[in-house]
Amino acid sequence: MNRNTLIVVLILLIFFVISFLTNILGPIIPDLVDSFQLSIGLAGFLPFAFFVAYSVSMPSGLLIEKYREKPVLLGAFFLAFLGALLFALIPRFSVALVSLFSIGVGMAMLQVVINPLLRVAGGEAHFAFNSVLAQLFSGAASFISPFLYSYFVLNLHTTNTSLPITILNRLVPVHLEWVSLYWVFALTTLLMIVVVGLIKFPTVELKEDEKMEVGGTLVELLRNKTVLLFFAGIFAYVGTEQGIANWISKFLQLYHGVDPATTGAEVVAYFWGLMTVGCILGLILLKLADSRKVLMIFTLGAVLALLVGLFGPKEWAIYALPTTGFFASVMWSIIFSLALNSVPQHHGTFSGILCTGIVGGALVPLIIGGLAELVGLRWAMLVLLLTLGYIFSIGIWAKPLVTNATIKSVKDLFS
Repeated sequence: MNRNTLIVVLILLIFFVISFLTNILGPIIPDLVDSFQLSIGLAGFLPFAFFVAYSVSMPSGLLIEKYREKPVLLGAFFLAFLGALLFALIPRFSVALVSLFSIGVGMAMLQVVINPLLRVAGGEAHFAFNSVLAQLFSGAASFISPFLYSYFVLNLHTTNTSLPITILNRLVPVHLEWVSLYWVFALTTLLMIVVVGLIKFPTVELKEDEKMEVGGTLVELLRNKTVLLFFAGIFAYVGTEQGIANWISKFLQLYHGVDPATTGAEVVAYFWGLMTVGCILGLILLKLADSRKVLMIFTLGAVLALLVGLFGPKEWAIYALPTTGFFASVMWSIIFSLALNSVPQHHGTFSGILCTGIVGGALVPLIIGGLAELVGLRWAMLVLLLTLGYIFSIGIWAKPLVTNATIKSVKDLFS
């Protein structure tokens, strides 16, 4: 295996780890609420603590230019390791907020490093393919982690005598079985520190449109209405994604009596699994139709699935709520590409601004939690109609300088 192939495999593994750590909050929020005796409003601060860390996306880009990729990767995994270990050792709500922020900063730093590194290691000609492959690894991790949570909750402090369970039984308090995941996360990030430390990295020369610029360039972009509108689009998308993923298990528990450790975790797993399936279908549709039309159609599908899930009977909700993940699957890539194709230059700085919009994953779940204290979780989740409505509007007002290439005929298909 040559160096570049090894780096590509490492990056795919990093994508897996990022999703593995990031998207576990949804399944375990009901347990966190019960363990810490939290109100739904306070529970909203858990995803807030994690995703507000994405405000460091721009500074992370500057760190990479100064210190290069390997030190930043090591620092990111070290922060995630400290956060996971602290939460595992001291499972308290106040500690959770600090720990989740530390993990979130680490994940934000990783996100900024790995895309340019993937382009160089895998070659520009294979970048699109490798990017899709990376998304599949992310989806696989998000699908697997809720099942791992279920396995630990159902097997810890039982008659199961397997070696991992026996070790965790000594580390994890009774009735806090979900803490086992953070021991796994601590071990995973520690292993990643070792792996990254042993591997020699290629030199990454950032393209002009990948570099982060501050000063006049940043001010110029922040004064650009188009930039702000697309920042709001990324904010709305991540807020929608996390607003659904973080609250559907608790919703099903409250309104339908669903066990969050079994059926609730499965529903969250299928939310991410269907999102991965949707990505594949989306790649095909984007070769057949204008991305703006695809975005509008999928957004309408998400609205319908959300309403059926919130107001339908239990049998419908269990299927409709994860189906929102299928319809959300194309939103990130379409919004991001429309954004970059709507501004002629400074794409690196613009990308940093857009990535900062990931803080939507902090604020929208927090708003839902706060409103749930006043009107109940079902009605609070209707906030997502506002974010989805904004995403739908992007398909109407977006005027990209370059539209996505589509296949207009059979001849185009083979040309």
